[in-house]
Amino acid sequence: MRTSHELQNFMIAATDGLIGHIRDLYFDDRTWTIRYLVVHTGAWLAGKDVLISPQSLGRPDFNGHVIPATLTQSQVRGSPDIEVHKPVSRQHEMRYYDYFGYPYYWGGVGLWGAGYYPGAAVGGAGDGRTDAEYLAADVDRVRTKDQHGSAVEEDPRLRSCHAVIGYGIEATDGELGAVKDLLFDEYSWAIRYLIADTSSWWFGHEVLIAPQWIDRVSWAERGVRVSLTRKSVRDSPAYDSTQAVNRRAEAGLYAHYGRLGYWRAASTRATPP
Repeated sequence: MRTSHELQNFMIAATDGLIGHIRDLYFDDRTWTIRYLVVHTGAWLAGKDVLISPQSLGRPDFNGHVIPATLTQSQVRGSPDIEVHKPVSRQHEMRYYDYFGYPYYWGGVGLWGAGYYPGAAVGGAGDGRTDAEYLAADVDRVRTKDQHGSAVEEDPRLRSCHAVIGYGIEATDGELGAVKDLLFDEYSWAIRYLIADTSSWWFGHEVLIAPQWIDRVSWAERGVRVSLTRKSVRDSPAYDSTQAVNRRAEAGLYAHYGRLGYWRAASTRATPP
């Protein structure tokens, strides 16, 4: 588990030089999976912001603050222009994926198309609420045209991790606090938890909230409503940023809320690369 804050200013290294540093992470708001890194290039590309997919990346070096990419600077230079300060439409994503030759992540039942991990050509995997359940109702909607050839309305669903920080969190019976950071799985790039700062009513405490427990997000009003009570959150295991979030801690958290853990796959899933 890593926080989105940890990746701020990490460098992305192409096979023939540095691309630039990470400014933000974009995730899709259906599966809560990070789809792109927003990378600010250096002088070699006039300081332009570009999107880099996790499908291009190797294992991060958290000591050296570098993530290797299986790309050349020339490939990045020639990639489709995307205005990162505006909503990224599915049409833009299709041009991007076609350029790099990646399989569409929205075309299957796994978090990454047919697989659970970026670039993995394996069968899909399920959670307590499976990836298939998250995606089944959405697969047909992402086409650019329907079966009659009529244009389908663009439906950008990419959100900024940086922008979500500070969103208010509301329980079923009152205020909980605010989003302090996001914890993601460095293998699948799925956001597993929101780190909630509850100091507005429970001084000095931070807790973890899984996206599956969210009832509604108001992007316009910068608010998150969760299907939890304040008491259940107060009684939940506290989050300690100095301690690794391991499977034992996760199992205890899910057991506390009486929820099925996301790792309890409905079908056998692949081993992380």
